[in-house]
Amino acid sequence: MIKVENVSLKIKKDMILRDINVEFDDGKIHGIIGRNGSGKTMLMKCICGFIRPTEGEITVAGKQIGVDCDFPESVGVIIETPEFIPYYTGFKNLKLLADIRHKISDEDIRRSIELVGLDPKLKKSVRKYSLGMRQRLGLAQAIMEDPDLLILDEPMNGLDKDGVGEMRKYLLDLKSQGKTILIASHSAEDIDVLCDSVVEMDKGRMERVR
Repeated sequence: MIKVENVSLKIKKDMILRDINVEFDDGKIHGIIGRNGSGKTMLMKCICGFIRPTEGEITVAGKQIGVDCDFPESVGVIIETPEFIPYYTGFKNLKLLADIRHKISDEDIRRSIELVGLDPKLKKSVRKYSLGMRQRLGLAQAIMEDPDLLILDEPMNGLDKDGVGEMRKYLLDLKSQGKTILIASHSAEDIDVLCDSVVEMDKGRMERVR
């Protein structure tokens, strides 16, 4: 699904990524661990096409990012804290995003919201959501168009114990459906429970853990 070859990223004088080489197979959950500033999020942004690497190539589903396409064709993303229009409801926010590509119906949006444990009929504006509710809405946004690949940066952030358990179960269900998931997490337990393979980032370099 994802192939990263000789990827380096330099921003001004700082080397953010240093000669990254890794492959993430289809139908598995892959974990990236590392402290803040290690390069995890920047690598995810490069895979999504949000940032172009200074050197190297990234291929997703057989297409080179920045050459064959600007962004992966079938990907759902949470990177950093999900942001929404604060004075709209959760449903209205996702409806606006869905209208960009016109791939899904209102019922598909409602189903995605329900799957992550929220009420699609909730009239509360997003600015009144808790951090955990925003995180759930972010996941609903990521899954609503049924992508083949999910790239999730700290998806458990802000969730309580029950919410974390529900999210783990849901991600494992997606894996059983053949989805490929790339997840960055500070939680060793999340990584142990969820991931088939694990890599560690440190000062822009990558090392295979398992």
